[in-house]
Amino acid sequence: MGLSLATILLAGCIPQSNASPQPPAIARPTIVSLNPCTDAILAEVADPAQILAISHYSKDPRSSSMDASVAQGLPSTRGTVEEVLALRPDIVLGSTFIDPATASAYHRLGLRFEAIGMTATIADSRAQIRHVAALTGHPARGEALVARIDSALKATAPRDTRSIPTVVWQSGGMVPGEGTLIADLLRHTGFTNFAAARGLGQADFLPLEKMLADPPALILVAGQTAETGRGDDRVLDHPALTSLTAKRAKLDPKLLYCGGPTIIAAAQRLAQVRRQLARLPPAGGAGGGPVRPIGQNP
Repeated sequence: MGLSLATILLAGCIPQSNASPQPPAIARPTIVSLNPCTDAILAEVADPAQILAISHYSKDPRSSSMDASVAQGLPSTRGTVEEVLALRPDIVLGSTFIDPATASAYHRLGLRFEAIGMTATIADSRAQIRHVAALTGHPARGEALVARIDSALKATAPRDTRSIPTVVWQSGGMVPGEGTLIADLLRHTGFTNFAAARGLGQADFLPLEKMLADPPALILVAGQTAETGRGDDRVLDHPALTSLTAKRAKLDPKLLYCGGPTIIAAAQRLAQVRRQLARLPPAGGAGGGPVRPIGQNP
C-alpha cells in the first residue's frame, strides 16, 4: 500500500543538495557586419563566436577602422546577398546607403537587417555604440567602450581657450563641413573648422586659389600625396603651398568617418598636432609662419 518504514528512513538519510539549478546558457545572436565602421564596434562588444563575418574593407589597412591583427583573425565577406545568406546570421549590420532592393531581399529571406548610419557627432557615436552592443546582447561592453572614449576625450581637451583655424583638406581639395564627426572632434580638441566658417559644406571643394588667397593657420592634409608615397594629388602637392603662412600636418583619412573606437585615435592625433604647434617658434603672418610639415610623432 505504501512505502515501508525502512524505505522512508533510508530516504531521510540521503543528504539534500543546496546547490541552485544552473540557469540555461544565453543564446546570443550571430552577426554579419557589412561596413568597416560597424566592424570596429562589433569587434569591441561581441564574442568572437558571434561574428560570422566582417566586411572585406576591414582586411585592407587603407580602409580598415580596426586593429589589423583582430581583423585578420575574423572571417570576412564581400557583402553579396548569397554570401550572407549562406552564413545564416541572426542579424545583418549594414549601411543606411544600402540598395533598397538588397535590404528587401534580406527581409524576404528571413534575415534581420539593421541599417546603421554614419555618425555626425560624438554624441551620435555614443548612441550607436550602445545600439550595436544591445543587439549583440552585451550592453555592458558598450558602456565600457563609451567610457574609454570619454576618458580619451577628457585627456585630449585643450588646456587653453585658443582655437586654431584649420582646414581638413582631402584629395582634390575636398573639405568636410559642419554636421560631421570630424568637425565635432576639431571643436573638442581646440580647432576651428575654417572651411565651414566660410560657408563650405560637407564634400564641398576648396580650390587651391582660395587657399592661397585666404589661408588658415593649419592645414590637415587627409589625402594621398607624394609625401605619403601613396599617390600624387595635384592640389595637395602643389608647390604654391610652400608660400603659405600656415603649418601643415598629416591626418590619416581613415580617422574622418567612423565613430566608435576610431574617435579615440582621431582625438589623440589632433591633440598631438596641437601640442606640436605649441612647441613651434612663432613667426609673422596670419598662419604663424611659413608652411612646414608637422610629423606624426609627439
